[in-house]
Amino acid sequence: MWLLIAFIAVPMIEIALFIQVGGFIGLWPTLLIVVLTALAGTYLVRSQGQLALSEVKTSFSDMRDPTEPLVHGAMILFSGALLLTPGFFTDAVGFALLVPAVRKAVFKAIAARVKVQRFGGPGPDPRGPQRVDPRVRNNGDIIDGEYSEVPKDSDDTPKGKSGWTRR
Repeated sequence: MWLLIAFIAVPMIEIALFIQVGGFIGLWPTLLIVVLTALAGTYLVRSQGQLALSEVKTSFSDMRDPTEPLVHGAMILFSGALLLTPGFFTDAVGFALLVPAVRKAVFKAIAARVKVQRFGGPGPDPRGPQRVDPRVRNNGDIIDGEYSEVPKDSDDTPKGKSGWTRR
């Protein structure tokens, strides 16, 4: 429902602002402002996007939670789309999202409404590398044993397809 309202309201706001600004300063200055904001926005999005990408890389290399840098990068990408869209309202929102303080406030507002559940998966232990004794099971028992290698050409190897042989 909110998306439908946005798709109806945003173009209406943009049309009203074009009429007001165009009537106040004229057609060509209005079009020039639209083109200049798109060019300036492209430059700012590129530079801020590179900073956000380096923050994401740093968080991965430092084994920190990359959620905030990723959300900042997504907001910068969204602001770039808004700045390339012709209009004064979308430009204002796009430029606002390029301000780090505004992005932090938006991130906090979103984070307050989202419940994140964490789970463990394969990969490095976040506590750092642990020294593991291969003889110790999960319950703490020590298994001690001996083994001997059987040569590949030996006649003692069992024949058949048990899954443990190569033949």
